[in-house]
Amino acid sequence: MPTSSTAAPTPSTVWLSRGRHTGSAPGEVLRGHLQRLKETGEIVDFLELPEDARPEGRLVFEARWLVPDELTVRARLELDEDADREQTRAWSLAAEAEGPWNRRWPSPATRFWPEDPWEIDGEWDHTRFPGLRFREPNALPSDDKDLRRVLKSAAQDDWSIHLVVHEAMTPDARGLLPLTRFLTDGLRDRVVEHRASPQQLRAVNWALKETRAELPRGGAVILPRGDADPADFAVRTVFLDGSEPSEVVEAVNRYVTLPQELPDGADALLTALREDWHLLTLREELERERRLVAMYAEALDAMTKSRDLYREAAERAHEALEVFRESAGAVDSVSEPTPARSASSPSSAFSAFSASSPFQQITRTFERFKLPKKPEDQKEDRKED
Repeated sequence: MPTSSTAAPTPSTVWLSRGRHTGSAPGEVLRGHLQRLKETGEIVDFLELPEDARPEGRLVFEARWLVPDELTVRARLELDEDADREQTRAWSLAAEAEGPWNRRWPSPATRFWPEDPWEIDGEWDHTRFPGLRFREPNALPSDDKDLRRVLKSAAQDDWSIHLVVHEAMTPDARGLLPLTRFLTDGLRDRVVEHRASPQQLRAVNWALKETRAELPRGGAVILPRGDADPADFAVRTVFLDGSEPSEVVEAVNRYVTLPQELPDGADALLTALREDWHLLTLREELERERRLVAMYAEALDAMTKSRDLYREAAERAHEALEVFRESAGAVDSVSEPTPARSASSPSSAFSAFSASSPFQQITRTFERFKLPKKPEDQKEDRKED
């Protein structure tokens, strides 16, 4: 559902996805799979962050690998340690390359999770919405109320691409296979495929009314985000006979090239990937140490300047104290006038005292330390005038 937002755009170098794992030990699955990929050279290295370096209640894994043109990809996956009511654990993944992301590159999800489900206990390709999965066609509920709920959630999901397909007639076994299998690896784990039965067309279009999208009979449509025109991403006819749906693939490829805002919650994940990265190479460690040395040098320089200012202030205060002591002695001598002088000029002693008052001396000394008035104080002075 299109909404106005001031969120930052998703960088062209970034790949994002999130989902849920249904197994009992997803941490063990991640560790084992990453280790196997490191041994086979499919990734350069990986790291599981220690408890004191990760957000509370989450496991955090970092991985680095190379893609064609020798570009480096860095990725961070965060996994909830505690299971939800359905005994699943949510995960979020952000990957960033040294250049613009190419949808033909391997999926970052399969760099952390095994691609074949029989290799693990449980399945990692469930979406955050119960009952929906990547890589599989998801039949829309037969109940109209549940159907509207599913499509409303799909329209609000800014992490994934939602494709709705209408079955003009009940498909055979070949037609039941997911259309997402024809997408490249980099898109397969970001697209959710919904299937509407032949009799659900009217109910689907009623539910999609607020999104401005319309599902053609026997066709498909991508639920729009932002200012995207849904008519540009509607396909009039989709043959569910096992052949490649070239128009659907082309529509998805065009859709992912549109500028998109960062999904809700992705900003923190991307910031952590960029600024809290631990899997450093020797060169990166050296550069980080150099930055730390420069930062410490600046801090030391600031401390030295502060010390010099403090020393200067102490010296001036000491000078003022000496002036006060000297002036106090002068006041003592003035306070014992001759009787005749005192009687003839009562104010002369007071004048002499005022001229050499230690309080005036120290006041003049400390005048140099007076701070400029704040703007609000200046305003108050003007009001009093």
